[in-house]
Amino acid sequence: MSGTEVKASVLHGARDLQVDVRQLPDPAADEVQVAVQATGICGSDLHYFRHFRNGPIEVREPLTLGHESAGVVVAVPASGSSLKVGDRVALEVGLPCENCDLCREGRYNICRGMSFRSSAKAFPHAQGTLQERINHPARWCHKLPDVLSLEHGALVEPLSVAMHARDRAGLKSGSTVLVLGAGAVGLLCAAVSKVSGARTVVIADILEDRVQFAVDNGFADAGLTVPIPTPRPESVEDKLAYAQDLAEKVKALKLKGGEVAIGEAAVTFECTGVESCMQTAIYATQPGGKILIIGMGMPVQTLPVMAASLKEVDLVGVFRYANTYREAIDLLASGNPLLPNVHKLVTHRFKGLGNVPAAFDTAAKVKDEKGDLVIKVVVDMAD
Repeated sequence: MSGTEVKASVLHGARDLQVDVRQLPDPAADEVQVAVQATGICGSDLHYFRHFRNGPIEVREPLTLGHESAGVVVAVPASGSSLKVGDRVALEVGLPCENCDLCREGRYNICRGMSFRSSAKAFPHAQGTLQERINHPARWCHKLPDVLSLEHGALVEPLSVAMHARDRAGLKSGSTVLVLGAGAVGLLCAAVSKVSGARTVVIADILEDRVQFAVDNGFADAGLTVPIPTPRPESVEDKLAYAQDLAEKVKALKLKGGEVAIGEAAVTFECTGVESCMQTAIYATQPGGKILIIGMGMPVQTLPVMAASLKEVDLVGVFRYANTYREAIDLLASGNPLLPNVHKLVTHRFKGLGNVPAAFDTAAKVKDEKGDLVIKVVVDMAD
């Protein structure tokens, strides 16, 4: 077996996606070669696409995007592998050093030597999965059971973010959970909370259609469409007053047919990265509760820290995931009646590398040209 040419979607500048041909060598002794067939578009991919950077991280060479992926094993090394040709796998694309203290503790997601596909943080960049084939270490390729589709396999990555956040929260059965942001990750945090035994899950978003989607499809028990003030508050005092008022609106919500207000949340998943949402989270979370910081938005924020301190509310960082892929796959395959139909999150599909620019254009919208809600866009590269 010799190396082969593969086509790849490559970002050369802001909004400049081209299909390039590159040489792919034979898989190394610890690798398998995977034909990538389903890739979801993530918010970080969108940042790179629109700005050729993601926050402070600049792209320094042409970069293939994509990391929410699944595919089919098409080649294994001559020495053999635990996987075989034809196996369908979900790809865990972060490759840690596996030698540092963090890796040994099982916290490989924050390994300083992490190489993560489609991220420009390391240089040379680790090329993403929006290409026909990749070579990937077999240990990070997780076999899918027959009951799951490759699209399910692509959802394992964002589902893993939600599961890692749940683990960081130490979510207890019977808790009240608040989710700020009803995008794909927020909806998955809500779904994981349901499975974990949350008594009540509340979701809030500025888009009424997303809130309604969450409630109608069993991701949340109640929802709040966040009012956007006019004019928007500018002083710190006015911003905090708005956040306090929003927190009171959340706490005053009642379940359908119920008479008792939901009250404060034991766990709040903040999935927007917006300053006012972090402020609201502090005011809406009960004493001794936890706020999971998942959304990556404003890097510097003004927060009512004393309000958190006086209630001993913990602000807990969440970055990607660790040790979640097998559990996520097992959950998707389990038929657990508490799990909402997460496959409904895939609202739009585009076929082939040539349609990747159109896929990104759609993923950047909250609604498509027909007025339909956009939640998760998947690129289908199956033959």
